[in-house]
Amino acid sequence: MFKYYGKYAPYLFLLPAVGTLVVFFFIPFFQTFILSFQDYSTSIYHATFAGFDNYIKLFQSPIFYKVLFNTFLYLIVAVPILATVPLFLAILLNQKIRGVTLYKILIYLPVIVSIVVAAIAFKWLFAETGILNYFVTAMGFESIGWLTDPNWALYSVILVTIWKGIGYYMMIYLAALMSVPQELYEACDIDGASFFRKHLTVTVPHLMPTIALVTTISAISAMKVFAEIYVMTKGGPLNSSKTIVYYIYERAFENLDLGYASAMAVVLLVIVLVLSLVNLLCFEKNRYQL
Repeated sequence: MFKYYGKYAPYLFLLPAVGTLVVFFFIPFFQTFILSFQDYSTSIYHATFAGFDNYIKLFQSPIFYKVLFNTFLYLIVAVPILATVPLFLAILLNQKIRGVTLYKILIYLPVIVSIVVAAIAFKWLFAETGILNYFVTAMGFESIGWLTDPNWALYSVILVTIWKGIGYYMMIYLAALMSVPQELYEACDIDGASFFRKHLTVTVPHLMPTIALVTTISAISAMKVFAEIYVMTKGGPLNSSKTIVYYIYERAFENLDLGYASAMAVVLLVIVLVLSLVNLLCFEKNRYQL
């Protein structure tokens, strides 16, 4: 029937996706943007226009800079591991080894586990009298407050995110490895290239768009981490594990300060857009001719 619509047929195929974006992204975004100029501190039902007061108060708040630092620390620690370790595992599992299917299942298994279930399990693991501290004390060291010590809490939560995401990104890399021409590997073998050299000169350049994709997805996921923190630490102790998304939730749904929380959400969106643009400039500049 699309022959009757001629040149408009492609736009009809795009219509469902555009409609979904409008309903679930653009409308909520503009609502949030409008809310960021409202003051709900006195009444949740009768907001007053506050202008840029929420943004001014936001950038004058020491807590905001603390959670922003935690968020970027989360990103700096988690993203390089989630971009490199799955690639290494994908390369290993792309070889002809026995039991490769079993290894793939075992590594991917954490992905299908609910993040809440995983966070609860790791909370027990990191407890003061948990399994991890049992081995620590058995080796003659003092028990560590994995979730109660400000020096350890954030890194303990990051470990859950890494454990949960490695299998997912590994599968993305495995799918991308299928597009690498085998003739190039054979040429490297003829030239006597080592295993490391072969993949450094052939695999990595061919997978650069996929590496960029994984880096972008993992960075966005790290910026908006919430469930792990909510279940394991509630942002504590002393705000040491509180990230910007959890702080938005806290101000919006616990303190009912919707204007302040919306201002933070707008700032978060700008940060994510900037990170995505940096990713394009660093990894795919030639592809998009930026």
